Amino acid sequence: MTGSDVLASLHPRLPSPLQEVRDARFTRHGIRLLLKRDDLIHPELIGNKWRKLAPNLDAAAGRRIVTFGGAYSNHLRATAAAGRILGLPTTGVVRGQELADRPLNPSLARCAADGMRLHFVDRSTYRHKTDPETLAAILRAAGAEDAYVVPEGGSNAEAVRGCMSLGTELRGHADVVALACGTGGTLAGLTAGLAPTQRTLGIPVLKGGFLTADIQALQKQAFGGHRGAWSLDDRFHFGGYARTTPELDTFAEDFEQRHGLPVERLYVAKLLYGLVALAEEGSLAPGSTLAAVITGRP
Repeated sequence: MTGSDVLASLHPRLPSPLQEVRDARFTRHGIRLLLKRDDLIHPELIGNKWRKLAPNLDAAAGRRIVTFGGAYSNHLRATAAAGRILGLPTTGVVRGQELADRPLNPSLARCAADGMRLHFVDRSTYRHKTDPETLAAILRAAGAEDAYVVPEGGSNAEAVRGCMSLGTELRGHADVVALACGTGGTLAGLTAGLAPTQRTLGIPVLKGGFLTADIQALQKQAFGGHRGAWSLDDRFHFGGYARTTPELDTFAEDFEQRHGLPVERLYVAKLLYGLVALAEEGSLAPGSTLAAVITGRP
């Protein structure tokens, strides 16, 4: 059985459902809101994690997978779950050597329970993890010299090409497709799959303003150059990755009550909050259809 056959045997729900919701904060401005429910693709390999991991799991061809993330990384959790389901050994390189001496938080404990070997590195080393010599040293220390390496957030050329299918599924359904962005890989692929008349809006969940260059680099690696019409709005990170505020929590709880949709806080809540703000300020054209990609769940 090939890697592709193994992945198909997991029965992903593709294409993912497209759900219309009526919300007065959009309808009073003449905007139709759709939710692209990528959170329903698979119970454990959720949303863009499936789309980004699937081609990398195939390419790994049974080898150990080494990947990177912070202490609360959804990507590490998804990779660990994939390893357990498919019987692949996994290693997670975790940012923060000091964490090695502390009890595992629930996210890392879940990774360990799924069989992932955790290897903690200091933050300076982690910042230079893409340097070939530093990477080689990390792999040696982790006992994984021959592993298949997946970058932080799962964003590489294979993942970007895998995310094109998300754009293909949304062709003809929306004028604007919006999503929360971490490393930018999903946006880089999604926008390449859309029709020329559609555009993509990314809401970064990290502060710093570096994603434009990262997305351009990912598109060059995957496609040889720029693809699609896309832009970023950096105003809705709420302090940075893994950070929330009481205001964001209140907004998410209200959205859940209005629409019966569990709202993941680190990505989805920031996306939806940003879209409401953009609608209220008149940045979304009346008469347009907006599709928000729901990439995860609590």
